Amino acid sequence: MPDAMPMPDPDEARFAAVLARDPAPDCGPFLYAVTTQGVYCKPGCPSRAPLRRNTRFFCDVASAEAAGFRACKRCDPKGDRAAIHAAAIRAACAMIEASETIPSLAALAERAGYARHHFLRLFRDVTGVTPRSYAESVRARRLSAALASGARVADAVAEAGYGSESRVYEAPGQVLGMTPGAARRGGAGEVIRVATAATALGPLMLGATEKGVCFLGFGEDEPALRGDVMARFPKARIEDAPEALAHLLRRVVAFVEEPRAALDLPLDLRGTAFQTRVWEALRRIPVGETRSYAGLAAEMGMPRATRAVARACAQNKVSLAVPCHRVVGKDGDLTGYRWGVPRKRALLEGEAKARGR
Repeated sequence: MPDAMPMPDPDEARFAAVLARDPAPDCGPFLYAVTTQGVYCKPGCPSRAPLRRNTRFFCDVASAEAAGFRACKRCDPKGDRAAIHAAAIRAACAMIEASETIPSLAALAERAGYARHHFLRLFRDVTGVTPRSYAESVRARRLSAALASGARVADAVAEAGYGSESRVYEAPGQVLGMTPGAARRGGAGEVIRVATAATALGPLMLGATEKGVCFLGFGEDEPALRGDVMARFPKARIEDAPEALAHLLRRVVAFVEEPRAALDLPLDLRGTAFQTRVWEALRRIPVGETRSYAGLAAEMGMPRATRAVARACAQNKVSLAVPCHRVVGKDGDLTGYRWGVPRKRALLEGEAKARGR
């Protein structure tokens, strides 16, 4: 009988990951220690790569420390420094939430105990946005809540911390995705045209304003889909427009059947600056490819904003055209999807098949 094939050495794959500074290697999680330095690190550590003969591998922090190694101060394998930073940023966010006006960067940095430039970088890494953008989102949320409660526009603007109504009207739609008057009216006066189509993944509804598609989603039936559209604008006028939207629906149905290229539709995306940035990043993921939430955050230059990116994906209301189905868990798991994990699986399988042709 022929000799059995030798088993591959797992440490060789781990060392290759160390040389590549791969933070999420295919060989699974591990730590490595450098015997000449007496420290242990994560595989993505930015420190100078060690020699192979000076490298040892461990499965966890406890085994590395039991062997006499101490944690690297650069890559923070125990997460102690990251926890301290996260606590400081949480305190800064609480300060923003409690303030009637937007605190200055200097005041926030002093409260956190960091230099301004260092605090700014930490805040962006942890939250995915700048302190100013975070504060603007807080003000917008206050304004939206006040308007929804029926407050006069002038009173709501003042309560939310805006100096004047002109600040809200300077860039229509950027604060609330609509004018304050429309938000107060729950979308009253706004027309959303809708049309439905049968697809291999079930009933699909497309909703559009004059600017473009504002809703694209799947459901069990038309009433459920219509309710989903109305949830955002409870007082908007919903008009059936199958003929006017037929050309858009044909493109969507064709994409579901054979997703060879990106679904390019005129869109009316309404969200915060950070959400819009995430949605634009989703649109850049090629058909047939996927990203992890952490990978997408890293591509956006915000490696510590994984949770914020995941929340923005979950708030996407325009499926397919903003392909949040192409974002998966770290291990490739099909995590939650607004329109159901089975549909997410079917979409990814269809895209992979179409790309392989």
